[in-house]
Amino acid sequence: MPEQELDVRPLPKQDKHPAIFGVFHALAVGETFVLVNDHDPKHLHDEFEAELPGGFSWETVEPGPQEWRIRIGRLHSTPLPRILCDTGDLGGDPDAAGAVWALPVRDRDLDSNVIQLPADGKIDAHAGPDLDVLIHVLHGSGTLRTEGGAVELAPGALLWLPKRSRREFIAGEAGLRYLTVHQRRKSLTIGGLTHADH
Repeated sequence: MPEQELDVRPLPKQDKHPAIFGVFHALAVGETFVLVNDHDPKHLHDEFEAELPGGFSWETVEPGPQEWRIRIGRLHSTPLPRILCDTGDLGGDPDAAGAVWALPVRDRDLDSNVIQLPADGKIDAHAGPDLDVLIHVLHGSGTLRTEGGAVELAPGALLWLPKRSRREFIAGEAGLRYLTVHQRRKSLTIGGLTHADH
């Protein structure tokens, strides 16, 4: 049986990578296809490394200069679990505000961010979106003001923000940094900071 081949040269630029990933995800474990392109697909390789590290094979069959042929194979049935970052290394700039890390995986059901507020910084009072949010305080301190009173925040605190609940964040003297996890949705801007968590 001849090896599957995908020639993306006739496709519009915005359709090339989705078509390539579509063919890849349709492969069974151990199967390959040959990508035909008119340039070295370095950016595509970087995208595979970001999305599927350890989950694909990549072999240059023909290295151009007019026609590039790359054999791409599927090594596993699903993306592999992996460490995304060390949250202890995210606090380089104490004056940073907003998302200092965001979940980089494109194909996902969840969103996750690390939000940082500088010393005495705040996120103004607002009603949350129509989804639940889980927050884990990583560094610093602060106060979460709710309709029912104030909740003091310290490293290790795990908070549940029910959908549509009123909330206001005020950072302490050392600032406040926390991880958020929630169902995926579009970003929005609150109080001048861009968030995908509240």
